[in-house]
This record gives sequence, C-alpha cells and structure tokens, in this order.
Amino acid sequence: MTYFKHFFCFCLFASQFLLAQKKDTITRLNEVIVPDAKLRKFSSSQTIDLLSDSILSKNSALLTNVLNYNTVIYFKEYGRGMLSTVAFRGTTASQTAVIWNGININSQMNGSTDFNTLSGMDYSNISVKGGGGSVIYGSGAIGGTVHLNNDLKFDTSFSNELRLDYGSFNTQGISYKSHFSDKKWSAQIGFSRNYSDNDYDYPGAFDWKGKQRFNENGEYQVVTLNANVGFKIDDRQLLKLYSQSSNTDRNISLLSPSESRTKYKNDFSRTLLEYNNVLGVWVANFKTAFITENYQYFPDNAVNQFSYGGTKMLMSKADVSFQANKALLFNTILEYNKTTGEGSGFGYHEREITGLALLIKQEVSSKWQNELGIRKEFTTNYKSPLLFSLGSALQLTKGYELKINASHNFRIPTYNDLYWEEGGNPDLKPESSYQAEIANVFKYKNVTLTQTAYFNKIKDLLRWVPGNSGIWSPQNTDRVAAYGSETLLSWKKEMGKSIVEVNGTYAYTISKNEATGKQLFFVPLHKITSAVALSYKKWSANYQMLFNGFVYTQLDNDPTAVVPSYLVGHLGIDYDVPFFAHSKIGVQVLNLWNEKYESLENRIMPGRNYNLYLIFKF
Repeated sequence: MTYFKHFFCFCLFASQFLLAQKKDTITRLNEVIVPDAKLRKFSSSQTIDLLSDSILSKNSALLTNVLNYNTVIYFKEYGRGMLSTVAFRGTTASQTAVIWNGININSQMNGSTDFNTLSGMDYSNISVKGGGGSVIYGSGAIGGTVHLNNDLKFDTSFSNELRLDYGSFNTQGISYKSHFSDKKWSAQIGFSRNYSDNDYDYPGAFDWKGKQRFNENGEYQVVTLNANVGFKIDDRQLLKLYSQSSNTDRNISLLSPSESRTKYKNDFSRTLLEYNNVLGVWVANFKTAFITENYQYFPDNAVNQFSYGGTKMLMSKADVSFQANKALLFNTILEYNKTTGEGSGFGYHEREITGLALLIKQEVSSKWQNELGIRKEFTTNYKSPLLFSLGSALQLTKGYELKINASHNFRIPTYNDLYWEEGGNPDLKPESSYQAEIANVFKYKNVTLTQTAYFNKIKDLLRWVPGNSGIWSPQNTDRVAAYGSETLLSWKKEMGKSIVEVNGTYAYTISKNEATGKQLFFVPLHKITSAVALSYKKWSANYQMLFNGFVYTQLDNDPTAVVPSYLVGHLGIDYDVPFFAHSKIGVQVLNLWNEKYESLENRIMPGRNYNLYLIFKF
C-alpha cells in the first residue's frame, strides 16, 4: 500500500507544477520513448541481439530461461529456480552488467545479478550486447551487457494482459500488465508471481536403497511489482518515473538428504526519476535513482535466525548532448553515486563515486558511422583507470555491413571483496580489460546473419584464495585471455496464412588463464541455441533447443571433474481462443526428450515436465 501511495502522490505532484512550463516547440519528442537512448545512439559498432515480447512469451517466466534459450550467454544454475549466474564471452558472473532502463543495477554486495529473481514478463523488450560497455555503463560491463527496457508509448490506447500458468511440481504463475496512454500521459503497471514446490524427481537417480531421489527443499516464490509513468510537459519536455520492486523467498535445494535445510530471502527496490528537455541542437537529460537490496540467509529454515546484508545507493546523472552539425554529435555525462552498506558479514561502510564521460558520434554518411568515448571515475576506495571505446560501422553494400570496436573496461571490487569479515581486502585494484571485436552482418531478403570475432585480455582478475592462516581472501591474481566467435541467425517468411520463423545462435569460447594455459572453469567451448516457430490461422507451434558443451569444474582442468555436455528441447503449442478476442490457450512440454542434465555439479535439473497457460488480452 505504501508503494502505491508514493506512486499516486508523485502523479499528483507532477500534474500540479509541470503544466506551467512553456509550450514553444523546437523539436518534437517521439511517440515511443525508449529509456536507454545510449544503447541506440552509441552502440552502432557493436552487435545487439533484441528479444521482442513475442520471444519473451514463448519462455517460462524467470529471466534465466528466456536468455539461456535465445542468446549466446552461458548460465550456471544451482538447480531449477535457484541462484543463476552467467558467463558471457568467457568472463565471470560479475563481469556482465545488467542495465535497467539505462542504469547499472548489478549488486553492490557481490557485483552480479541473479537472473532467477527477475521475470521476463516485466519488460517491453530485452537486448543483449556483447563486448565492453564501461564507458557508458560503468563497472562490470566487460563480457557484455543485458538491457531490460520499459518503453513508454504516447498514443491513445488502453490495454490489459493477464497470463496464468500451471505446471508440473505445482508450479504456478500469474502475470498482469496494464497500459494507458494519450498524447500527454503514458502509464504502465505490472504484477507477477511465480511459485513452485519444485519437488521434481531426479531422472535415473536412486539412493543406496533403490529409492527414487528427488529435489528436496527446493520450494521458491518470486513476486515482482512494476509501475512506470511518463508525462509530456510540452513537445520538447518529458518527465518519466520508473519503479520496480521484487521479493524472492526460496529454500536451497539439498545435495544430500542429510544436509541442513537452509533458506535464502532477498529483495530489491528501484526508483528512477528522469527529466528530458530538447532545446534545438541541445538535449538535456537528468536522472536520479534510489536502489536498495537486502538478503537474509537462514542456516536452518525452521529457526528464525539468520545472517543479513543490504545496501542503499543514490545515483544522480546529468547527461547533455550537442548536435554540432548533421554529422557530429557530442555527449557529456556527469554521474555521482553514493552507496551505504551494512551486513553481518562486512559491517557498515560507505562509498562515493564520481564519473565523467565524453561520447562523440560522427556520421560521415548514412552508411558510415564512427564512435568515440572516454570515461574517468574518482573515489577513495580504489584507483580507476582511464577508460575508452572507439568503433566504426560501415555499410559496404546493400546486404553487408562491417563493424569494428575496441575498448578498455573495468570492474570495481564489491563490498564483499573489500570488507568481508574475515578475509576482505581493502587494497584490491579494479579488474581491467582491453578488448577488440569485428562483426560481419549479412542481410539477404528475409535472412540476417551476424558473425562476430572478439579478443579480450583481462588483468588483475579477482579470485578468492586461501591465505597462510587458512582464511580465504580476494586477491588480484590472474591474467586471462578470452577469445572466440559468435554467430546469430534469423529468418522469417510469410506464406499465405502461415508464418515461419527460425532463429539460432552459436558461441565458441576460449578463456584461458595465461599463467597455466588452462580454460577457466564453467566456461563451455560450445553453446548452441535454435528456435523454430510456425503459425497457421489460429494455431501456432514452436520448438526451442539448447546445447551446452562440457565445462571444467576445477582450475587444473582435471578431465574427471567436468559437467558433461547436454542437449535439451522444449515444445510449445497454442491456439487463439475464438470467443475471447486476442486470447490464447497453450501447452508446453519442457525437456521434451527427458534429458538427464545439470549445469552445476550435482545440481540435477528436472526431466520431462509440462506447463499449461492462458493469456487474456482486453
């Protein structure tokens, strides 16, 4: 209730003082407002994979499933619905930045994002960009960035969407989204809840008595709430408010029945206020965000005793661009962050960061674009390197585009790295990365093929290692060379009343410790995804396939300590309900071939299971 009070108070406050602004029009604002303008304006030289709402609807709710089956990112899951982290282009979990409506939301405590605490249904679209992005988005954007966007539309419309899911293991899902807009206002609200008993049998696994093993203590629940509103003060001024909160309550699946039954609860809230003003060749954008995150860990979920931690971050950003002429755009960014954190594991600490950035884009012609960016951060906790990015995109022929990009990126030590008791190391240096990539984009009729080759050299990689006293502590120990290639393929064809769509990805990844020549653990050499969708009149069907190559689980690449490769397929069929306009009923068969697999050692995933869903649009 407090959340909605704040929301409506803001709307009332905005309507009182903003209508008095001048209405002389210099440049009209677009009908559809994209929150992450930098992704569109300063990423021409890098590969971006856009996942539309139609792709999001074909996958189960949690964001891990959406990205795992549709992108080149490798996921490591501690069981279905449990902690889920990524390895993007051979990097670690904390070297992929997650960007929510233009701001970096990676955890200040551990530097990463748990993708099983997010629902793909909460966003208008999701984009995945490989390669460096620290000049624009700051710490962690080394392997790549995942962009979660809520677009605001200023047209005259009112729509609602309700989705209900029920599946195996008493898995329940509900997602509701509502949108209202006219020429002045645009408002979105959304709610989702995903719950599961998660007590699935382990395929082909039995205990010493011959009894079927199953996933014990795996219950989880994820609840999210979203509210976004935009108000056009006039044709050149716009005010936006984005807000999201989430609560995740889950037990931690047992490796053996004799283990203690533990539980982990975490929540976050994010509020972003943004003002945009177009003054001819000048565009001013101001953002203020307040982000909180908290966790509680229960070593025995039957007892109300827990360890805890939490952070609060206030972010302010001034972003001013100047269109010098038709071919040259300058953009300056001044950013200030203040974070306070307190926890049973790291005490109380504060951190302040000031960042300065300059971005330049040159459009030599409609077929040739160049980009340049530099960034420097200042703080008392660490010494930040001077970051840069430069790139070029050249349309050589109608069906062929060449993209080249190079950058220097970094990741700052987190609260856990610096202050954990015992073992934190306040003298850590940021991880630093130099990388380059070249992409070839081919388009012919309905086919798009993108081939990207990259090289990434990382120094001062942070690792927790045991000290002389036996206490583990983070150290800047390793240098890593990561290189490989990525392929993206898409094809769509309309044939009478039928539509056929094919999408696929392939990632080949080498990520080696330069001192030992060994592949980093939990980085597969090969990952392949494919999706085929067919629709005819009121019927549609889709098949998704995921292949992950084997991964090492130890630093020495012991061939006996690996997670084997696996191939998993999902099949879905739905039908447009005739007596409810724009509504569907569908069924999904997950792990169609009943594959026995795990993405983390001894964390077995479910065999064949089912999901039934209803979608109502009104």
